[in-house]
Amino acid sequence: MKITEGNKIRIKLRSYTHYLLTESCKTIINTAKTTNTKSSGTITLPTKRKIYCVLRSPHVDKDSREHFEIKSHTRIIDIYEPSSQTIDYLMKLNIPAGVDIEIKL
Repeated sequence: MKITEGNKIRIKLRSYTHYLLTESCKTIINTAKTTNTKSSGTITLPTKRKIYCVLRSPHVDKDSREHFEIKSHTRIIDIYEPSSQTIDYLMKLNIPAGVDIEIKL
């Protein structure tokens, strides 16, 4: 796999828990530093909120409702001019199970 100069890797991370997300971002940036590649740090995107409204009682009280919300946090990391060694290290990373990773070359 030959990588020409000027390429970049964009890593997009999504999670419901923000502390798992920050830990995984730190590990990705540390691996980029160990292989001497340039990386633009963690870019935080706005958190998306999904609110669900549920009736407490299905038959009697229509006015009694509960609201639940799910927050999804997203971060972006750019790695400029990656070498084959950085790609190998990124593929071997141990990322927690609650983090979704999307990589674009």
